[in-house]
Amino acid sequence: MKAIAALILALSSASFAAEPSQLAGTKGKVGTLQNPKLVARLEITKPGVYENFRVDAQGKGGNIVKITADDVTLRHCEIFNGSGNGVGVFGTRVVIENCRIHRLLNGTFEAQHDAHGVTGRWGDVTIRNCDISHISGDCVQFDPDRKSRGSLTIENCHLWAGPLEADAPGFKAGQNPGENAFDSKTIPDGERCKLIIRQCYMHGWNQPSQIQNRAALNLKEHIEATVTGCVFDDNEIAIRARGPGGRGDARVTVEDCAIYRSQTGVRAEDNIEQLKLLRTAWGEDVKARVEFHGGKNPPGFENTGETAAPPIKQLLSQP
Repeated sequence: MKAIAALILALSSASFAAEPSQLAGTKGKVGTLQNPKLVARLEITKPGVYENFRVDAQGKGGNIVKITADDVTLRHCEIFNGSGNGVGVFGTRVVIENCRIHRLLNGTFEAQHDAHGVTGRWGDVTIRNCDISHISGDCVQFDPDRKSRGSLTIENCHLWAGPLEADAPGFKAGQNPGENAFDSKTIPDGERCKLIIRQCYMHGWNQPSQIQNRAALNLKEHIEATVTGCVFDDNEIAIRARGPGGRGDARVTVEDCAIYRSQTGVRAEDNIEQLKLLRTAWGEDVKARVEFHGGKNPPGFENTGETAAPPIKQLLSQP
């Protein structure tokens, strides 16, 4: 019987193996190329491609890279060492790709203030193949002002939290800042904002933290979200899906994702009206796969095709 059980586990794990093109995380070169242009701030007011900038904010706040034009591509940049947001997006048809964004810290570890990796207005925005970490807010948050509608796609990104390697103003080496890999805020009604997150690797969103529930994905308010082919590891909560409230509710579909080492894999809140978990692969040391808070058995809940996850390295483009 033990041999049969082991065979079944091996087959289910093998069936979840990803093709090379479907691996999660960043691929190829991320950050600057040779001979980058060093600046302390970058304001983009005209359409075009902006490439190979090393943006050292020197501790300053605000939007370190501010995009107010439409039809902009920001590529192969490093944005770091600030107390504000890495990139603020206030245009549409904007692509941010192959960028490294890190060390954006505001306040102190005990009293952190928001400094996000990428933030701004919903629009036709794509964040692709970026590595974002060590922020005192969220790696990505749209829209803190709750004044916009549109779409956001995040793909092949590495969104993570971990101990600081060195002291920073208000923070000490070894402290683990930040709130979530992604957090959504929207206008409370009308057309839903569309969120697509695919083939991303999100890890390290665990305690200790200044917030009560630390999650890789904090999916809330008036969004239609699809999360596909993502890998979650070492999180307090991998996916927090939040239902009706004062500002609307999320509708969430999670497809072909793998979840490892978490206190909670999926936390469904407030009797969420639509939450579909399709073909989830469960790895080691997940203490609770699905938890319900504020209402059990929500009307639109579906959980089908669960399987065992393979070793995590098999699913990552850069193990």
